[in-house]
Amino acid sequence: MALLSGWWWLRRLKSRAWVFKRMWRALSLFFPMTRDVVKGRFRPVPWSAFGLMAVALMYLVLPFDLIPDFLMLIGVVDDAVIVGWLLNRMDQQLAGYRAWKYPERESTDSPHTAA
Repeated sequence: MALLSGWWWLRRLKSRAWVFKRMWRALSLFFPMTRDVVKGRFRPVPWSAFGLMAVALMYLVLPFDLIPDFLMLIGVVDDAVIVGWLLNRMDQQLAGYRAWKYPERESTDSPHTAA
């Protein structure tokens, strides 16, 4: 019964807040990084980050899923988990760009946010 409790889920989400922060950080860094790569300001090109973003977008857009979306809750949760995992992996790949763009922030990152 505790699994269905809203408070239980809220506590679980709060304890995993760093995961959501990494996902947001990956999304907020990806587009400026793309601009810097296209303009030639940032090298080497993190091809793995571009690949992970492409896979995440394709997984959201294409109708082929591990669990089909017509299974209401489970299909949507499946998409959120897979895309969230891909964004967390992408955040790890953006560590070099983050250190280049914001060198003063790298020294203050918590252990959960370091790659």
